[in-house]
Amino acid sequence: MRVTCRECGSISTIRKSNKISTDYSELYCGCNDPECGHTFVVSLGFSHSLSPSAKTSTQLAFELLKTLAPNQQQELKAQLSLL
Repeated sequence: MRVTCRECGSISTIRKSNKISTDYSELYCGCNDPECGHTFVVSLGFSHSLSPSAKTSTQLAFELLKTLAPNQQQELKAQLSLL
């Protein structure tokens, strides 16, 4: 990830990050131009997904399977073996 200084446009270095939540962090940055020396905080947040994670879908399916009664699980297992 490249962060630029809003004062002079030079490339800046992320010196520290503070994770506020799983979807939001604050990045503490400093301008690499010694004549500028601007230090600042950039907010980084998750916006939205473009496609769902395959891993998440699999985990969701297993969680749903656990809620079925044992006889329903066996029925589903038999149906899946036909595929």
